[in-house]
Amino acid sequence: MRLILKLIVNAIAVFAAAYLLPGVEVKSFTTAIIVAIVLGVLNLIVKPILVILTIPITLLTLGLFLLIINALIVLLCSSLVEGFEVHGIIYALLFSLIVSIISGVMEAIAKDRD
Repeated sequence: MRLILKLIVNAIAVFAAAYLLPGVEVKSFTTAIIVAIVLGVLNLIVKPILVILTIPITLLTLGLFLLIINALIVLLCSSLVEGFEVHGIIYALLFSLIVSIISGVMEAIAKDRD
């Protein structure tokens, strides 16, 4: 049940971020759910590999390079999911930040109700 709630929260965050950013397009809420699933899988599998490979750059930039890794994962998701388009790395970076903020706030609200 908790996994389904987190999935729906992330899908709402994806849909909201696409609404706020003109360079991000999500065709439907079903596409937002698929994007949430694909982003979760990419964050589970690809992100740790990229983080390990870029440890020197991440240390040199005091962790700010992790934002670029998040943007690259969003761009990869954009290429994998039909109906989800991100026009450029800046929009991917902003999309990543907005989704993180919205999902964090919504999960905190959901935790307070438990």
